[in-house]
Amino acid sequence: MTVQVTGKPDSGQAGLPGPTGLSAETVRGVAAPNGLVHLPVGNGPQRTRRRSLALRLVLPIGIFAAWWILTVTNAIPPTTIATPSATWDAFVELLRHQDLIGDVGISVRRALLGLALGAGVGLILGIIVGLYRLGEELLDASMQMLRTVPYPALIFLFIIWFGVGETSHVLLIALATLFPMYLNTFNGVRNVDRRVVEAARSFGVKGWQLIRRVVVPLAMPSIMTGLRFSAGISVIALVFTESIGASQGIGYLVSQANSLQQIPNLVVCIFIYALIGISADISVRVLEHYSMPWRRHQAVR
Repeated sequence: MTVQVTGKPDSGQAGLPGPTGLSAETVRGVAAPNGLVHLPVGNGPQRTRRRSLALRLVLPIGIFAAWWILTVTNAIPPTTIATPSATWDAFVELLRHQDLIGDVGISVRRALLGLALGAGVGLILGIIVGLYRLGEELLDASMQMLRTVPYPALIFLFIIWFGVGETSHVLLIALATLFPMYLNTFNGVRNVDRRVVEAARSFGVKGWQLIRRVVVPLAMPSIMTGLRFSAGISVIALVFTESIGASQGIGYLVSQANSLQQIPNLVVCIFIYALIGISADISVRVLEHYSMPWRRHQAVR
């Protein structure tokens, strides 16, 4: 990549490093008033959607091909991981003789409810703590303390409090998704430009309208980052919660397959969890695309 800088190298001689640490042969200047380095990012050729999709599929296809080759040639024994064909047969068997669709629906509903509850509470707390010093003094220390408590240690405590029903599963997922949303929202609100807020106040925008029209839109990039983290963590928390005391859902199938040493069924469940996770991530990215239309053409590539 060619880097463009302004002026001449400080050394005054070709081949010696200039102010950027690059030689005169490496950097070529175009005048700029501030003398800063200008990186020509984002000016490359744009790929078509098909080409971009093909590039995104290169690594997954490569992993699948390696899995196929290593298992078919017995380089990895079937007692370690099932072959793709055995995994497909297990998937068809689960569809025919188990309520696989129903179990997937139950798991997705748990993840969505937990994400909505945890991310919603995290969003509200992050805005309060980010805006008000009193909120930070009252809440932030407790939130940081709870954030460091090992998550698996809370699973059994929640089961004692709420039993092994849906309530404990949803609340555990909500607890896991609360902290990423809280931290990112707090960071986004705290970094809102104070001058913009003061300008809005000078025009009479106050209270809830100030938060809705000024603070939240300016903090939206951090908020969406928090939501993306929370969506991914909701799937991880789903694995933990469903592995203990669940009678329905993908975690129940995992427990069954583990007790019966059904490795193909385990691989099917792992693939389903992965699909739920990538679907959650894509959903958040689509929401980000439509909720922040002003940023669609600002990404540095």
